[in-house]
Amino acid sequence: MVAALIVLAVVVLAIFWIVGAYNGLIGLKNRVANAWKQIDVQLKRRHDLIPNLVNTVKGAMDFERNTLEAVIAARNKAVNATGVAQTAKAEGELTQALGRLFALTEAYPELKATGNVAQLQEELTSTENKIGFARQLYNDVATEYNTRQATFPTMLVAGLAGATPAELWQISDEAERAVPTVDLSSKPAP
Repeated sequence: MVAALIVLAVVVLAIFWIVGAYNGLIGLKNRVANAWKQIDVQLKRRHDLIPNLVNTVKGAMDFERNTLEAVIAARNKAVNATGVAQTAKAEGELTQALGRLFALTEAYPELKATGNVAQLQEELTSTENKIGFARQLYNDVATEYNTRQATFPTMLVAGLAGATPAELWQISDEAERAVPTVDLSSKPAP
């Protein structure tokens, strides 16, 4: 009788553990999906701001049409990207194109003096920061999810929960990894 109660207790504990592990994996899977949607929201905001910025500077920068077209092409590619890797690559290209546009606007004092350009640049900068935080949250949650499903004993339940490793957001363009060079020396140019 005592042995039967011990076996029953072990079975009940095992069932509770399986249910808990299963629910934990499902919860993490949903957090990964939510974190991805948070990135998506910020990227949509970024994608919506870019045409406004391009239209604002278009008139003053007619001869810089290649830069404007590169920004629009990169934006369109980013809007149509799917999956973590493709989106990360497209967004990296968009960031580089925007960097070139911002560098050009610095060369045009009449654009810098325009409130609309400054406001749109500030909104894009703010959005870039939000995107960075959203990417960090996504990678943190995805890493926790991947770790949980790959560790024993939870890995025994991972198949039941339909758990598959979540792809991490990573820099795919080596140019983004480059460390910027800053020279604040006051040496005169040769």
